[in-house]
Amino acid sequence: MPSFRTSPANGVDRDATNTVPERNQSQWLFTPAELVRTPSILAGMPVQQELANRQKGVNFITQVGIMLKLPQLTLATAAVYLHRFFMRHAMPFGNKPGLHHYSVAATALFLATKVEENCRKMKELIVACCRVAQKQPNLVVDEQNKEYWKWRDTILHNEDVLLEALCFDLQLEQPYRILFGWMQYYGVEGHKVLRNTSWAFLNDSHVTTLCVLHSPRTIAGAALYAGVRLAAITLPDDESGRPWWEYLDLDILEIQRACNLMFEVYENPHLPRVGQKEAYIREDGTTVFEKTRGDLSPQPDASEGGGSVRSILSQGTKRDRDEMDRDGSDEWSTAGGANAHSGANTSQTLSSEARPSPKKPRRYSGENAQSRLLPPQTSGISPAPNSSRIPPGAEATIDDVQA
Repeated sequence: MPSFRTSPANGVDRDATNTVPERNQSQWLFTPAELVRTPSILAGMPVQQELANRQKGVNFITQVGIMLKLPQLTLATAAVYLHRFFMRHAMPFGNKPGLHHYSVAATALFLATKVEENCRKMKELIVACCRVAQKQPNLVVDEQNKEYWKWRDTILHNEDVLLEALCFDLQLEQPYRILFGWMQYYGVEGHKVLRNTSWAFLNDSHVTTLCVLHSPRTIAGAALYAGVRLAAITLPDDESGRPWWEYLDLDILEIQRACNLMFEVYENPHLPRVGQKEAYIREDGTTVFEKTRGDLSPQPDASEGGGSVRSILSQGTKRDRDEMDRDGSDEWSTAGGANAHSGANTSQTLSSEARPSPKKPRRYSGENAQSRLLPPQTSGISPAPNSSRIPPGAEATIDDVQA
């Protein structure tokens, strides 16, 4: 079992990320007031409908990406392209022209696959777009199909429009890389609850306008805060006694605003209203953030509960063994009893290997003929893509998405 640190790791750079010049990113950050004056809203589209169309576009990207087995970073890049594009171009509303969110989503994904070097054949992308748009996963689409050529012409035409709107600024600083670098710095990258919670926070943020309101560092800081709170652990202060958010050069007020927006999404089934709540943390000042601070000195292990990194990580890697034992795993109970009362037998069977997981029982023939269990298999840290479905009524043909 790997050892986990309760203090920052030596030799790990807290800012070791794929940095992009800050001046290039600042032009894509907007204020809440600017967010309610997008070209679509100025054309008469209600704010809620504009936000809903953005969400449908991101869901379209997600479903096509899952069908093409694209990495999450590629889907995140495409989602950012879509949000940035609609800050400068309008969606069709009434008799006013514009670009449909599905066609922009398909083009953004086409660009993202090339930027992130996860290219797919044009035919594969078009077939996936046709199937997702019409909500028919087994739809037969070939080069003889009229829909195929309409999607192809739309994507190739919109590519130039998208590149011009994005000012050919295609390199992004992803919050995923920043977040994982911080986890490595604090030695908590192996914490399952923290990792999954923070990753889910970032995945869910793409359906909102968080990427055009806050910098990638702020979004990564909000995800880290949410993960630390839900995992019930603490991060140590530095040698000067500064909390983790000050040491990582994060604005605590910006983190609060980012968390407010995401918490509204989780608690409200509808999309959040822009500027609805400015302080949603429910506790005044930095009181709630103080709960995520820990001492610099190593914290003692706790057999139950506790907030130290070491104790929570130890419990997280047990794969809920205690709960499995209470459900009636007689074989493991017998082996555990033998280990407690008969050191001679168990020294030949279980002393030389770590306590195994009860999930995959396998019997071995030996001198003691005791049942043993294989140790748990470790999995990669990359989370699965978001599997949310396109909202009902969102299916469309290419005739609906052409400008």
